[in-house]
Parts: sequence; structure tokens; C-alpha cells
Amino acid sequence: MNILLISPAYPDTYWSFKHALKFVSKKAVSPPLGLITIAPMLPATWERKLVDLNVRPLTDSEIRWADYVYIGAMSVQAASASQVVQRCKQLEKKIVAGGPLFTGNPDAWLHIDHLVLNEAEITLPQFLQDLESGHPKKIYRTEEYADMNLSPCPDYSLITVSDYAQLSLQYTRGCPFNCEFCEITALLGRKVRLKSTRQIIEELENIYHTGFRGNLFFVDDNFIGNRKRLKQELLPAITTWNSNHKHPYTFTTEASIDLSDDTELMRAMAEAGFEKVFVGIETPDEACLKECNKNLNIGRNLLDSVREIQAAGIEVSAGFIVGFDNDTSTIFQRQIDFIQQSGIITAMVGLLNAPSRTNLYKRLKEEGRILRTHEGDNTNYTMNFIPKMNKEVLLNGYQTILNSIYSSKAYHERLIGFLKHFKPRVVNRGRVNGENIMALLRSVLFLGIIDRSRIYYWKLMFWSLFRRPDMIPLAVTYSIYGYHFRKVYRID
Repeated sequence: MNILLISPAYPDTYWSFKHALKFVSKKAVSPPLGLITIAPMLPATWERKLVDLNVRPLTDSEIRWADYVYIGAMSVQAASASQVVQRCKQLEKKIVAGGPLFTGNPDAWLHIDHLVLNEAEITLPQFLQDLESGHPKKIYRTEEYADMNLSPCPDYSLITVSDYAQLSLQYTRGCPFNCEFCEITALLGRKVRLKSTRQIIEELENIYHTGFRGNLFFVDDNFIGNRKRLKQELLPAITTWNSNHKHPYTFTTEASIDLSDDTELMRAMAEAGFEKVFVGIETPDEACLKECNKNLNIGRNLLDSVREIQAAGIEVSAGFIVGFDNDTSTIFQRQIDFIQQSGIITAMVGLLNAPSRTNLYKRLKEEGRILRTHEGDNTNYTMNFIPKMNKEVLLNGYQTILNSIYSSKAYHERLIGFLKHFKPRVVNRGRVNGENIMALLRSVLFLGIIDRSRIYYWKLMFWSLFRRPDMIPLAVTYSIYGYHFRKVYRID
């Protein structure tokens, strides 16, 4: 049987880094980890082919080749997924679909032949068994959570690794917290489930043999959910493996802000090669933190917490939200001030939205405030509910934040402020290779000559050259990021 695995395209968003990728000759940020994880679960005798629409177009001949088309997608990929479904229907191909897009709102996708929902380690074998017997059902779902020890090693041979800026792997699923706006606990539960250290080392070995070198992203929603296992097993094993292989990889991940409370853990992560973490700051307003049940962030100096992580040699990127019921008109300047003072360069500020499986959605639906299904992108100036604040005031304030933090002047000031004091502790984080050299040369052309904000580019380069020459690679990287953010948000 021929199986065509398809990852729909992502729109041009904050996280797509579309405008930055051309500087390093990459086609997409990360590969479709879900699809390359389920691929080994298919019968070994089946032929498999993967098409990532973020890398190249899908041809009709590829669809005709397939006996079944498997689509895996996140919510933000909905528009592209609809187009793929339509094309497959026109060519009379059977479709199997799974992933957060379809699990979150299956009723919108009942025109698809088979929906394999929730965690594929449980539901996909059920579908395959019924398919073999000749009686596959329309929908497969489960209330159970998968044993991560049984999750297969992703099949990286299905992708061309040179197409991607980074590769991905996963250590845990689930999050112990229950923030009102987040659907992670609804999808994956509050118990943190882990792969074994042996599994992660096996995945590192497989990635190593692909020839890829650079950054690996642990896609866990909260990497530090089980600190004991991290400190005693995983991080020492990664540190040893990375050292034995002459440090081919650095790592990024997501973590809760209480990482800042654990000096031992931060030291171990930096030693293992973790150069950056994404944390959910959300808001400096404690009334809003209480509203959304972000209790972990309450009662602490969030600026100091960010600085503790940075002082450990780990960069911090972060998410921020406006649009809470308790937000007042002062929140916009407070968010700007926090971001500028913190030195968080990649600050993802979004409008509050309510995904369909969140507690926020349930509450707003009871209040009659839900307008439509969330599109999966909280940075596209849309909301799927009626906010308490006047919407025009909210949107104007949101635009003010973006114009302020991503204007060339403010971005430059924030970047300089960060680079002055940052002391990375990760081995090989500033490695020089052909991609870095090309990125530098292209940045000189596009940012130093063509771009209207070139004065800030040269100010940064000369400052780095004379004050922090060790920071030149990071300065170039963040200059490119700034260019992408200005393009996405249409900031001059």
C-alpha cells in the first residue's frame, strides 16, 4: 500500500520566520514531527512518502500514487489543510487526518474519510487493525493518554534535513498547570509523561547520522515538568553524548518561569547545550494572571526571574497576551516597559483567543461571547470572542505595543541592552560555518544596504565589533529576526 503523508503549509506568521529563513537558505523552520513519528507505526511493507508544503508544492501525480493520504496539522494550518482535502477529494483519494487541528474541532472535518484523533500511539493502531479487517470507522478517539515509552523513534529519513533550520524531538507530554487560555491539558493531560533517557539518546544518534548539525528543538510544552529525572538522568546523558560527539548540537525548549528558581537545573541545562528557553510571561498584571489561572507567575518579580535565567547563560524568549477581562488601558505601556527592560528579544505578543477545548472557551461560551472557532494564530490581529475592553481601543493598543517593541530603534536598544551583559555558557553556540558566513553576507546586503533601517544595523555591528566581538554571530541572528518581525507586523 502507498501512503502519502502531508504536512499543510503554515501562513506567514511570527513563528514561520519566513523572512529570516532566506538568509540561511532554509525552506522551513522545523519538520512535521508528528508525521515522522507516526510513520514507523505503519506496516513495514507499506511504501511511505512525505510532502511538507512548507518546503515544496504537492503534485497531482503524488496524490494519484497514494492509496491513502495521511494529513497531520496544527490549528494554524487549517486553510492549507482544507485545500489539500479538496484536491484529494477531486482525485478520489481516501483521507486519514489527525493532529491538534482535527482533534480540537472534529465536527468541522466530517467530510474526511477517517479521523484518527488524540494521541496516535493509541488510536492509529486501532484504525490500522480495522483497515486490515476491511471495516475502518469514521472516527477514532480516546480519553486515555499514551505511554511515552512506547512512542516510536521519528523517521528522519522521510525528510531532507538540509531544508530545515532546526530539527525537533520530544521528551515529555502533558503539563501540570491549567492556564485558562491553554488547551494543552485538554489535549495531553496534566500528568507529565516522559520518554526514557535511552529513547532520547537513540533519537540523537539517528539525527546525528542524518548529517544535520545545529539546533534541536525539544517541543515539550514544559520541559522541566519532571526535574528529578532531568537532573539525575537525561541532562547528564545529553551532556556526555554531546561532549563525546564534539558538541554537534545546541538545544532550545519551553519551560515555566519557575526554572529561574532552580540554579542547579539551569546550570545543568546550559552544560548540556540548552541555549534558549521560551517561557509564558503573559502579562505583568497580577489581576490578569489570577483571571487566567497563571498562578505560577503570581507573587514573583517576573523581571528578576527572567534575569536569573539569562544570568545562567540561557537566552529567554517569551509569550505575552493582551485582551484579558481585567486589562485596562495602562496594560499596553506596561507590556512595552516590561519587554524593553527584560531584554527579551523574541517577544511574541498576541491577542487573547479561546481555542475550543480550553476552559476559557467554555466560560466565554456560557457568557455568550464566543464569535467563531479560533484560527490558531494569535498574532494576526483577530479575536474569536467579544472582549471586555472596547475592541478598537484594544486593537490600537496592541498595534502600539508591536510598533514600539519592533521598531528599529527600540529593537536595537533592547538588543544592545541584552548583549552588554549576556554571557553564554553553551559550547559551540556561536560556531562558524558556511551557513553563518552566508547569513552575515546577506545581512550586509539586505539589512546594511537595502533596508531603510540600515543605520541601526551598522550601529549594532560596530558596537559588537568593538565592545563584544564574541556576540557578533548572535547580533547578526537577531538583526535578521528583527527584519522578519518588521515584515510580519508591517512595521517601517
